[in-house]
Amino acid sequence: MKKKYLLAASPLLLSIISLMISRMVGSSVGPDGILHEPAFFLIPLSYLFLFCSIIAFLFLGFGSVLHKRKKIS
Repeated sequence: MKKKYLLAASPLLLSIISLMISRMVGSSVGPDGILHEPAFFLIPLSYLFLFCSIIAFLFLGFGSVLHKRKKIS
């Protein structure tokens, strides 16, 4: 696997791991009705990793298309 694909896939892997950990830790509702979720910070962090991965794959895709067009011309 090329390094550039590994660099783009690593945020995707981190996103999946973050969501899995947040699900494994779980949440509970206290007696006063307040939701206690100890790993809440992982949810927005996983969306950030997912967004970074999508952007990286888009850059790789557009770069590949432009590189192929440049070779053809």
